[in-house]
Amino acid sequence: MENATMATAANQFRPDYAVPPGWILEERLEVHGMSQAEFARRCGRSAKLISEIIAGKAPLEPETAIQFEKVLGVDADLWLSIESGYQLHRAREADAARAKDAIAWSKTFPINDLVKRRCFPKPVNPVDAVSKLLAFFGVGSLDAWNSQYGLAKVAYRHSPSFKSNEVALATWLRLGELDAEQQECADYSETQFKLALKQIRALTREPVERAVPLVRALCNEAGVAVALVPPLAKTALSGAAWWISPRKPVIQLSARHKSDDHLWFSFFHEAAHILLHSKKNVFVDDKSRDGTDEEKEADAWACNTLVPTSAWRQFVATEPRSERAVLDFADSQGIAPGIVVGMLQHSGILPWTHLNGLKIRLKWSTGAED
Repeated sequence: MENATMATAANQFRPDYAVPPGWILEERLEVHGMSQAEFARRCGRSAKLISEIIAGKAPLEPETAIQFEKVLGVDADLWLSIESGYQLHRAREADAARAKDAIAWSKTFPINDLVKRRCFPKPVNPVDAVSKLLAFFGVGSLDAWNSQYGLAKVAYRHSPSFKSNEVALATWLRLGELDAEQQECADYSETQFKLALKQIRALTREPVERAVPLVRALCNEAGVAVALVPPLAKTALSGAAWWISPRKPVIQLSARHKSDDHLWFSFFHEAAHILLHSKKNVFVDDKSRDGTDEEKEADAWACNTLVPTSAWRQFVATEPRSERAVLDFADSQGIAPGIVVGMLQHSGILPWTHLNGLKIRLKWSTGAED
């Protein structure tokens, strides 16, 4: 039934013209041999109004349509239908003109990627691309997009070395927003979220395909949405943290490095922003790592949560280099060994090429990414 409805809508006739009611009125007056002045007197309306309706300068109101019906014998419903069709046609023409002005704007977006992700069907022409993009963002005009998502309004922090294309970033964040909107979450509870994070720390040892649904369920119960969105071209980011409403924060992850250590560290880094920092900002973890106080604090919190500082200091004092040392320490801490390898590499204790076999490689099973 749904397919039939969609087919009917898709094949609906929409002419590229519309006749104003004034044209019909002028013809009817000629048939009746009646002047505009006489018709105005019979309707009890001014000659100026009738002249403006005929010229298409004034709309045909319901009360006037009833008067036309009484004088000319043409149903008021018909007059109003003609008027409605004409006004809708004019609105579509104006909308199309605005869309043409926005074509250059639309060409900056990763439209092909959004089509592959089934966000909308492939646009049939540039104007259609504008329309589909506006619908994707849930706004009615380019001005509304600039107000809601425009670069001047984005509150994320970044340095001049920020690597991600800002239009691609806005698109990636919108994909996360749409995902988060679909997640049924309790009202946010900091206490419940902290308890969930303790359980999630242990889940890092589980296969990722099993752990991720459990992470989302635990976070949803604490009022936090978790969105995994494959990265777009021209986005060099691992994650983001922001609030979709005062009672619902969002952790958005890209898994762009496709390894478990980056996924988990990014998750706890974004969790730190939710717990420690302003609800007004959108914190984006870009590869430039601009070194703001908030980013440094989030890094430190994530490291200490995954491995308590005292235990870490004791471990690195042993100058660990072997796979066995990493596995034993990971077992003692109850976390994935890949996380330990990543922390050792980030600390400069291990080369980036060493012990990567202990990391779990990730692969997107859906979407545009492999």
